[in-house]
Amino acid sequence: MGTRMEVAQLESRMNTKDYGKLQRLFLDSSGVSRSLSRVEFIDLAWSTVGRGSKEEYGLLFDSVVVAQEHRGLLLDIDAVKEEGRVDWGGLCSFLLLELSDKVKNTRPLRAPCWKSPHTLTCPHRDPVQKVLYLQSSGQYLTVSRGGTVGLRDGEDMSLMSTHRLQNCTVAPKDLWVTDMVLLQNVHKMAVSFTSKEVCFYDLLLLTKQDFSCQYKLQGLKFTPWCLDYWVAPSQPDHAVLTIGDTGGQVSALYFTSAQISLFERLSLRMDSDSADIILWDDLVKGKHHFCYTVTHQAHAPAWVRKVRYLGSLEAFVSCCTAPQSSMVIGWREKESRSIRVTSFFTERGVWDMDHHCGLSLIATAGVDHQVLLWNPYVTSEPVCVLSGHTSPVTAVHFMQAKHRLLSYSKDKVLCLWDVSSQLCIHRLAGVFPTTQEDTHTLLYLHEERQHLLLSFNSLLVLLETVKEEKKISSHEHPVTCVLYNSLFRQVISSDSASSVICWQADTGQRVKQFHRCHGNAEISTIALDGTQTRLFTAGADGEVKVWDFNGRCLHRMNAGLGRAVDISQVLLLKRSILVMGWDRMLTVFRLHSFSQSFVEPSEWKGGVQHRGDVLCAAFQPPQTLVTGSYDGEIIMWNSSTEKALKRLRPHAEHEDNRRKQDNCIAITRLFFIPGRTSATATTGATPLLQSLHTVSMKGGADLVSCGGSGVVQLWNTQYGCLLGQFTAHNKDLGSIVMTVSPCGKYLITADKEGTIKTWDMKDYCLKPGEKVNEELPKLLRSFCPHLDQVTHLETCLYGDRLLLLSSSSDCSVALSYLPGDTIGLFGQDHWCLERSGPLQGPEQDQRDPRGRENTRLEGKRSPATLGESNTDPGHDSAAEEGGERIKDEECERKTEVDTSEP
Repeated sequence: MGTRMEVAQLESRMNTKDYGKLQRLFLDSSGVSRSLSRVEFIDLAWSTVGRGSKEEYGLLFDSVVVAQEHRGLLLDIDAVKEEGRVDWGGLCSFLLLELSDKVKNTRPLRAPCWKSPHTLTCPHRDPVQKVLYLQSSGQYLTVSRGGTVGLRDGEDMSLMSTHRLQNCTVAPKDLWVTDMVLLQNVHKMAVSFTSKEVCFYDLLLLTKQDFSCQYKLQGLKFTPWCLDYWVAPSQPDHAVLTIGDTGGQVSALYFTSAQISLFERLSLRMDSDSADIILWDDLVKGKHHFCYTVTHQAHAPAWVRKVRYLGSLEAFVSCCTAPQSSMVIGWREKESRSIRVTSFFTERGVWDMDHHCGLSLIATAGVDHQVLLWNPYVTSEPVCVLSGHTSPVTAVHFMQAKHRLLSYSKDKVLCLWDVSSQLCIHRLAGVFPTTQEDTHTLLYLHEERQHLLLSFNSLLVLLETVKEEKKISSHEHPVTCVLYNSLFRQVISSDSASSVICWQADTGQRVKQFHRCHGNAEISTIALDGTQTRLFTAGADGEVKVWDFNGRCLHRMNAGLGRAVDISQVLLLKRSILVMGWDRMLTVFRLHSFSQSFVEPSEWKGGVQHRGDVLCAAFQPPQTLVTGSYDGEIIMWNSSTEKALKRLRPHAEHEDNRRKQDNCIAITRLFFIPGRTSATATTGATPLLQSLHTVSMKGGADLVSCGGSGVVQLWNTQYGCLLGQFTAHNKDLGSIVMTVSPCGKYLITADKEGTIKTWDMKDYCLKPGEKVNEELPKLLRSFCPHLDQVTHLETCLYGDRLLLLSSSSDCSVALSYLPGDTIGLFGQDHWCLERSGPLQGPEQDQRDPRGRENTRLEGKRSPATLGESNTDPGHDSAAEEGGERIKDEECERKTEVDTSEP
């Protein structure tokens, strides 16, 4: 079966019209719903919709079937199960829950911090019926049941003025407002009354004394109870006013020339308010050419509690407290004024509902204490049930930008739900004013200003959230690994939500992103092949996938043999690929097995040698392989024969200390120190290079390891002994991560608090001693570009400079100069790195000691550089004057020697 990434690419190319075509495929000639087999679906979708290949539609079909099997969504007919068929509801649910990038299942759940509720000065003596926001003036508008309109300042919520709605149809004492909406494209507002009429007022006259009615829509059969108004985004002349009444009827008024005139003046009939009288019967009979009506009575005889016109669906949705018609969607038929109605059932009916445009979900506030989320195309059952209220839910409101939902119940409890996880992340109770049991409560949210207004009869209460500092994040989820691709000059990072992002190294800006590479499974680590054109991603689902940089999955490696396993490292050798992290034996894939898309592992000839799970490995050409395990043991192998050669163990006294530390002895990282290894051929090298390469032969350290308790150890692989050991970070912080610079001068370590340290390893453990060296190497820099655990470190060459990449659980990827000046976080305001000439930190001089001009970093510094970097007082600051360049001292001498050779 295909990958979710490939299916997501097909889904992203389709638009609303394409989905409409797909929906019609699931209707037979008589309009009855049907299911399709794989062959039927592929042929029909490819010929009708296009947008993709038959193979892609086949992948989509297979993904839906698998998702249905896991969720139990297949139809209950045995024949359908055997054949593997898909209906429209199953396809919609899959696209909604499995592929939508907008529903991130692993999003960190952060509850808002609310200020204390503030009761506003209110001019109303009777219940507040509606709160609206005037976008043009930035003010709030409230209206009470008795017709008093209040205008409030949008900043401090102070009351600016009050006005009285004029309506001569009824006596002032009998005036009863039921609802109000803004007609923003024509600068008017529509108000419904219990006198069975809808009045239209000019907002431009709101601040004047003559705030009179312009139109009166009369002759309605029932009392209009709720209103909604929608304007076409690209055609402001086209608008829809929807009315729900106490007789269970939903009526939609379609305006086709709203900005010219809402209604035609058929007669000179006016009332004492000088308002033009518009009769409902005239609208129904089509006497107004620029306005026509569409109605249904699916709720009768129950009262319609709320109406909304959904422009994205070209349908209007309504709700009531009758179980059989708790929610009704009226679908407008193309090129017709007829309505197709679908009804949704709940146990005891619905008080309120709201729609999320991006997720295409409808939330309902149930009398049965439940909040339900519905797919508008599936009437049989809700997508999910949000349980937590203990009394009838009276109001729901989506937070469109954050994919969250607010719900309020009769017992004065406000809940905030995360839609993707379906969890209540905040519950607010006991802070609202004490009122009568039958209190009329209204909920209004202004997301941009972070204002939440609740009415309790005539009281108006303001809830504000404490504004959070804008945090720079590279990912929306914890970052697990980061690499540098020198071929494309891009940085590649992965996260716990199975996403991969490619960044431009010289600017820090995002180039492309691949979502759900392993479905819902976390990507634990990534690797590049030798050509740097193939990316390997290891998922918690037990698979390693091979991708090209167009987002196409080329191979799936069955590392876990069908099981979910924790993969810690993928190591690419010349003829094989090693995968490890969950077993005492290495899992190996031979390159000759990659003729198939699904690759099974081969047998590791060396068998089981470790007593604990293998966590990491390092390779030194031509054939030296070392592996480290959970129990702290390191084994050397011949990578060609796959036979174990020797075990590296500490001296006896250090072995006893390790055993006392229980689980803190695990080896999590292994690196050969460049320039020190005896395995590298030295034929034809200069005397200087030969001296570097024979460090191991002379007994010096050529391998470094780290792991639990913040300990770093240095080993000699030639004689299999421990030479040096020091504690780089606080042992109470647990395991650390590390990397080594290409020339072997720098060792970089990082801990769970986000602290990174750079150590000078140039002269450390070059010769063996009588006992293990426990002195600290020279600390060059300690800095903190992250707020949480550092998950991976990587050095990269950019021009003549050595840079450090670091990823963290705080969702960020940082770029720093070595030995330690943070440039910024990927995803922030862009920076500019020049490849020509050596770069330096922005706070340093523009010339290095050799008189060469350095290019300064352009752009803003990241706020993630938490204060100044801490420098060890004992180190030689002259070594860093003018900024560190990529070639450390040994590398420069090597270059000088090489260029002097004939």
